[in-house]
Amino acid sequence: MDVMNTQHAQPANYQSANDADLPDLIARCQQGDQAAYATLYERYAPSLYRLAYSVLLVEQDAEDVLQESMVYAFRSLHQYDSTRGAFRTWLYTITISRCRNARRRKWLPTVTLSSLLNIGIEPPAPDDEAPEVRAAWQDIRTALAGALHTLSPRLREAVALRYGQGLTYREMADIIGCPQKTAESRVRLAHEQLRKAMSVADQAALEELWSI
Repeated sequence: MDVMNTQHAQPANYQSANDADLPDLIARCQQGDQAAYATLYERYAPSLYRLAYSVLLVEQDAEDVLQESMVYAFRSLHQYDSTRGAFRTWLYTITISRCRNARRRKWLPTVTLSSLLNIGIEPPAPDDEAPEVRAAWQDIRTALAGALHTLSPRLREAVALRYGQGLTYREMADIIGCPQKTAESRVRLAHEQLRKAMSVADQAALEELWSI
């Protein structure tokens, strides 16, 4: 997928979605200012890593994708167009593309999703610290982990972008290079598959905490 061509032309200007100092930082980067590079990296790398890990489920692969994505972005700053999307959306597009490349390069091992549930995919933990509440919460997390494990890579991308990064369907469509309706459909299919993979009791408990 050509990440530079996945942004669909939009009539709106997305500059207001960016940090006010972004144009200056990009200009300084293009002049070789290492401090500006460091600022951009520190600002966006954590969310890009969380996205990559949510999709790949392997720490080293997520680290590799993060580095590849940031290097590519820094080399391509002159191609970023704020009239076609927010800067973070552009970075997410690059990261998703690199995740797909990583999946193609090798067969990723099957790993537990328990750590995935600690980086933003899971519903918020309840405030009640009673032992029985903590035990029930752990049961829900275990059930959700198993259900997420049944999703295809494309559906897991949708869950990661929608719930891990809190993106709108329009932003998701720009990033994964599909119509908005397709992005909505993937999230809906993910919901359906998660429900099928969970017991009725687990579904009821989860829906009190996370509307799926």
